[in-house]
Amino acid sequence: MFGSVMPSGSPGMRGTTLFLTLWVREGTTPKQYDVLFRLLLLGDSGVGKTCMLRRFTEGEFDPSHISTIGVDFKMKTLEIDGVRVRVQIWDTAGQERYQTITKQYYRRAQGIILVYDITNQQSFLHISKWASDVDECAPDKVQRMLIGNKCDEEPRRQVAKEQASKLAQNYKMDFFETSASSNVNISESFTRLTELVLQAYTKEADNLLSSLDEYLDKAALGGSKDNIAHRGCAC
Repeated sequence: MFGSVMPSGSPGMRGTTLFLTLWVREGTTPKQYDVLFRLLLLGDSGVGKTCMLRRFTEGEFDPSHISTIGVDFKMKTLEIDGVRVRVQIWDTAGQERYQTITKQYYRRAQGIILVYDITNQQSFLHISKWASDVDECAPDKVQRMLIGNKCDEEPRRQVAKEQASKLAQNYKMDFFETSASSNVNISESFTRLTELVLQAYTKEADNLLSSLDEYLDKAALGGSKDNIAHRGCAC
């Protein structure tokens, strides 16, 4: 069953900390986190999505891994503003033959990272195509981020940081350059996207609670009027 939304004081979150329990089967023990978010890594094959994911979740870097086939995922728990957030991060294959499969995962994502390789101009040019797929298949409220990976390979750079930053601004996305090899901005970028998702869902919960309060106020007012009318008839 789906758990409840419970507000409590917390600075920086409009006075509200969001606690969402998950889909928990009856009789199971409580989860060791408050909310679960699904993040998705998108980008061409070879841009380093799997290496980024392993660096973030396992603290390891393995340049000899094989390309992802279909989809894979890993999990990590973060604490943000007092909320224990479990992120389930899906790593998708960049090859075109798998894209029909991977698009099925867009609909359930709350956050999406679009990744290109700074040493591969073509992978950057394809970002617009990936962004178009997100617009078509992902929820309207999905949070997006642009990442240029392999920033440790500066001598081989083909994509200027300013060029990518401008693209991110056009799409209204946060932007990071990262290196899975050197562990540059890996934790920072994943954590930032998780913060954005949490903020969006906290705002949604606030709006839901406000709507509920408004509805209850109207219902109470309506009840009072009915009681007054009823008493008048009794006279």
